[in-house]
Amino acid sequence: MAVKWTGGHSSPILCLNASQEGLVASGAEGGDLMAWGEDGTPLGHTRFQGADDVTSILFSPSCPTKLYASHGETISLLDVRSLKGSLDHFHVNEEEINCLSLNETENLLASADDSGAIKILDLENKKVSRSLKRHSNICSSVAFRPQRPQSLVSCGLDMQVMLWNLQKARPVWITNLQEDEAEELESPQSPGQLLNPALAHSVSVASCGNIFSCGAEDGKVRIFRVMGVKCEQELGFKGHTLGVSQVCFLPESYLLLTGGNDGKIMLWDVSSEVEKKQKSPTKPTHRKKTKRAAYTKQSGNTHVPVAGEEEHGKIIPKLSIEHGEKVNWLLSTKIKGYQNILVADQTSCISVYPLKEF
Repeated sequence: MAVKWTGGHSSPILCLNASQEGLVASGAEGGDLMAWGEDGTPLGHTRFQGADDVTSILFSPSCPTKLYASHGETISLLDVRSLKGSLDHFHVNEEEINCLSLNETENLLASADDSGAIKILDLENKKVSRSLKRHSNICSSVAFRPQRPQSLVSCGLDMQVMLWNLQKARPVWITNLQEDEAEELESPQSPGQLLNPALAHSVSVASCGNIFSCGAEDGKVRIFRVMGVKCEQELGFKGHTLGVSQVCFLPESYLLLTGGNDGKIMLWDVSSEVEKKQKSPTKPTHRKKTKRAAYTKQSGNTHVPVAGEEEHGKIIPKLSIEHGEKVNWLLSTKIKGYQNILVADQTSCISVYPLKEF
């Protein structure tokens, strides 16, 4: 079913990105970075000095030949037409970078690292404008919100999800994913069922800027809504039997791609749930109000009780692909006019699945 792009890497591919002109870039273990044409032809290759893993790559939307890549503690700026030498490089993180995110106005670049810190690089002045330190473990993913260039979300292996506003050096909202797991522990488990901790691996913000998703080690996908300076969990559902390594909203939609350590790739449509709650917010019952008050008292409003959690059984994937390999990165992009899913996994090739029906 999948078309395989081969002949570029010799080690597992860790990250992918696509330019608005259809070029694809991939980063791999050992410092390898490749550029590909729409048909899967390798166009260029470079290996960074030091051979640190290439963990995240981003094309500039306004200048599609510009490419940012993180390798080790360094961010390099390259010209995709000539990958051999870096145009510029920045060493602002103290530990290995896991994720990069560019804001919509392209003046700020966020880099999340193993220390839990997120450095905000001012690209015009070429210096750090903010250092966001609140995660107590590896910060695995960070994403600027579309239409809000001063706001971003992050998640980490401390099981925390945070909303940041860059006017402040501290998060404006935090939730601990393990807290909602604690509620579930009260319900009987099926025999032999293991509960993995809710280490958060990936965040993705929908194009509207107010809805974002988070994938975690407990196999659960959570959908949050930003409401001013706080967030509410709209939805929580399970489709993967192991950790959710990647979540990715398709552009201009509430279609969500998820990839897991179970080797599955799924496409979910959360639009009806999101829009339903947008139009008619359900009034909480007295019991829920009491619960909300209790949480506020205990944890300083860092957790919001889950709305509509009991409906998660109704959420079924629109598409489920048995990919067979642990998913390292998922990307949705148009190739020759059609939407496709590009997958990086433990192998050295890129898998391409068509999404013609969507």
